[in-house]
Amino acid sequence: MEIFKCLRFNIPTIFMFFLAVLATDPYSEALLNLKSEILDNDNSLHDWVVLSEGNLPRKSHACSWSGIKCNEDSTIVTAIDLSAKKLGGVMSGKQFSVFTKLASLNLSYNFFSGQLPVSIFNLTGLVSLDISRNNFSGHFPGEISNLQNLVVLDAFSNSFSWPLPAELSQLEHLKVLNLAGSYFKGPIPSEFGSFRSLEFLNLAGNFLSGNIPSELGNLKTVIHMEIGYNSYHGSIPSQLGNMSRLQYLDIAGANLSGPLPTQLSNLTNLRSLFLFTNQLTESIPSEFSRIKPLMDLDLSDNLISGSIPESFSELKNLRLLSLMYNDMNGTVPEGIAQLPSLETLLIWNNRFSGLLPQSLGRNSKLKWVDASTNNLIGSIPPDICVRGALHKLILFSNRFTGGLPSSLSNCSSLVRLRLEDNSLSGKISLKFRHLPDISYVDLSRNKFVGGIPSDISRANKLEYFNVSYNMQLGGVIPTQIWSLPLLQNFSASFCSILGFLPPFEPCKTIFVIELDRNKLSGSVPNSVSNCHALEYINLSNNNLSGHVPKELASITALGIIDLSSNNFNGSIPAKFARSSSLQLLNVSFNHISGSIPRGKSFKTMDRSAFVGNSELCGIPLRPCLDSVGILGSKGTWKLSLIVLLCAGLLILLPALAFGLLHFTQGIGSQWKMVSFVGLPQFTANDVLTNLSATESREVLTPSPSLSKAVLSTGNTVLVKKIEWEARSIKIVSEFIMRLGNARHRNIIRLLGFCHNQQEAYLLYDYLANGNLAERVGIRWDWAEKFRVVVGIARGLRFLHHECYPAIPHGDLKLSNVIFDENMEPHLTEFGFKHILKLTKGLFPTISYQETEYNEGMREELNMDVYNFGEMILQILSSGRMTSVAASIYSKPREVLLREIYNENDMSSANSVQEIELVLEVALLCTRSRPSDRPSMEEALKLLQGSKKLVDSRTSTEG
Repeated sequence: MEIFKCLRFNIPTIFMFFLAVLATDPYSEALLNLKSEILDNDNSLHDWVVLSEGNLPRKSHACSWSGIKCNEDSTIVTAIDLSAKKLGGVMSGKQFSVFTKLASLNLSYNFFSGQLPVSIFNLTGLVSLDISRNNFSGHFPGEISNLQNLVVLDAFSNSFSWPLPAELSQLEHLKVLNLAGSYFKGPIPSEFGSFRSLEFLNLAGNFLSGNIPSELGNLKTVIHMEIGYNSYHGSIPSQLGNMSRLQYLDIAGANLSGPLPTQLSNLTNLRSLFLFTNQLTESIPSEFSRIKPLMDLDLSDNLISGSIPESFSELKNLRLLSLMYNDMNGTVPEGIAQLPSLETLLIWNNRFSGLLPQSLGRNSKLKWVDASTNNLIGSIPPDICVRGALHKLILFSNRFTGGLPSSLSNCSSLVRLRLEDNSLSGKISLKFRHLPDISYVDLSRNKFVGGIPSDISRANKLEYFNVSYNMQLGGVIPTQIWSLPLLQNFSASFCSILGFLPPFEPCKTIFVIELDRNKLSGSVPNSVSNCHALEYINLSNNNLSGHVPKELASITALGIIDLSSNNFNGSIPAKFARSSSLQLLNVSFNHISGSIPRGKSFKTMDRSAFVGNSELCGIPLRPCLDSVGILGSKGTWKLSLIVLLCAGLLILLPALAFGLLHFTQGIGSQWKMVSFVGLPQFTANDVLTNLSATESREVLTPSPSLSKAVLSTGNTVLVKKIEWEARSIKIVSEFIMRLGNARHRNIIRLLGFCHNQQEAYLLYDYLANGNLAERVGIRWDWAEKFRVVVGIARGLRFLHHECYPAIPHGDLKLSNVIFDENMEPHLTEFGFKHILKLTKGLFPTISYQETEYNEGMREELNMDVYNFGEMILQILSSGRMTSVAASIYSKPREVLLREIYNENDMSSANSVQEIELVLEVALLCTRSRPSDRPSMEEALKLLQGSKKLVDSRTSTEG
């Protein structure tokens, strides 16, 4: 009892003691007050407590706390560093008034939000203020001008809006100003040209507009300036050439136009010049050769014309020259190959002609050369890898001739080799045992001979290999090819390859095998079942024999199997009927017999997949004899009777129809039903009996433009209504028939359409799991997001590249992607935009086929690609980013990725790589010039194939 009395007496005493301590220690009191109003979920400030022992009377408790620095006698707080402590919340700022001697305040890498406390700007002793990488918002206070001692102001990556504060220019001692990665808008204040001490200026990645003020040319002390990723008007001010100390200038992605100012050649201290992704025109001034220290020059993705100045041979320090995505021509000067520091040469997608300098690679340690999509001729420079540093050589779509240079055959540093679509010849002299890091090889569409090198099985990092359309290549498939541990794609179509298919062991990672149009013989090894990741296999147009391998049916991911035009016999294994992923089994023109399985997947296949087998029957071919009871197995007399009955009906039915016509209210009321082959066969009555009731009430459907109907047959369908005129019925019906015959796992099935002379109802599969617009704002697993992106890309690729003529989607958006029971994405509304045009008679005399390659078709396909890129952005950001210009091209890459990482649950390093890869595809798909965008085939190849990261400034993968 005495103990409790003692405690009861001491509690008030202890409390009063702490009050007394805090009264003499305002710094600790202020910091504890700050701690009480911010969020600290990780308890990073756990040591911010007042202890009663071991403290001298005049010392501040705060001086022993993490992130706090004091003077020598621990009586005055001089610096507060709370960086990277995962703190959050809104600060009132009232605590800062006591820190009159504070020289440094660092709140960076946290989650603070709300407005920046104005009281901070009463800390007139501040020399450094770092609030970067938070979420402060609103306007940036003009009271910043109070901090006359400020040297460093870093507010990078926040959410500030409103115009830039012109008052900043009053800070005479300011050397570092970083306001990048926010939402500042309006023009750059002309006052920003009056800084007296500024050395570092970064305003990139905002919503700045207007003209770049010529007054910036007065910044004679600035060494580093980044003002790109905004949306300015006009051209680059010539006055920027007066910034005599400038070493780094970046105005990329800024909507600038006009020519490159010759005056920039006065920047004789410049080391890096980045002006990519603008609309700059005319030629590169030869005077740029005066910038002797220049190391990095990136003028890519503009409208620059003319040739590479010969004088560039004087830029001895140049390591990066990027001129890709322009309209340049002429030859590549030999002097470029003489540059001793050159590492990266990117000139792809121009109109360069002539030879690539033959001494290229001899004088510098080249790492990356991309001269693809030009008109270059002659041989590949023989010493391209003689210095042993080349990582990427990309020369596709030119007119190169000759063989592979010897320096390339043993280029141990090589990772990526793309030489497709040229006229290269001779043997494939690559020695794969000396290429330990090679991951991607594309030699397709050339004239190589001598077969595939037998030591390819030693390329343990190889992921993609393509030698298709080397029609005289010959040779056999190397025995150990399927054992490569990372191989995903093996393509050798139309190569005159002989021999047998080697055993598929272990075949763990491959998902594409293309060996069509060769001279292969023998049977398909049973070990093909080891290829668990296989999605596509094409063995058509060979001399293969034996039974259709039932082992293929056990591969759960396999969607496309093409065995057509071979010598296969026997029946189609019934096991294929149970395959959930199978989209196409093409066994046409073989010796297959028996009946076609009746599984779900076979109902969507066209008869063209089975023709050319005289003893094969079943839907969608002729009925099998034992499946039609009226015929019997031997009752040929019954067949004759049926023929006679049918003939009679053919005579009687038109007469009956003619008579009934006069008892109707007109031809407009006659309904017809068209159901597609292999799909449920509905009648017009099935549709019409329930449709009026469906339309009279509100029903939840996956897409807002569709309604749901339950037919009298019990089938639930989605219904789309159109109105047409008699003159457009034929052409619209023809196009709808094309849509109905388009079958792919990632597009919704069009089951049929019911119509009269005034209107039509299109019937689609009913998929009940909602659409992407409903799901995109919900936080969901990255792996699932990636699967959806790839699924959408597959569907678009099918419409663009596997339908003839191509079918543009026309209205690609989140609500037009719907999900089935397995959450597999399906494109809906595809081609409907064109249907509406046809119903309005916009193409009354031109068939759709005749317009396949016209400009309108290309525009629609390119717009699909652009919309796909925008859709990727919305998926990456959980719907927060909707404007490509504002969300991608107006932000530095670091900021953009950080925002995207925060929106996604990433379980592994692979997730980070995939996110970066998907973002790069979005960047490529949303390029401003349609001709610069990849096709959907190329976009899907990027997403599925290489899994490699690409630099958005220097990417060639599109």
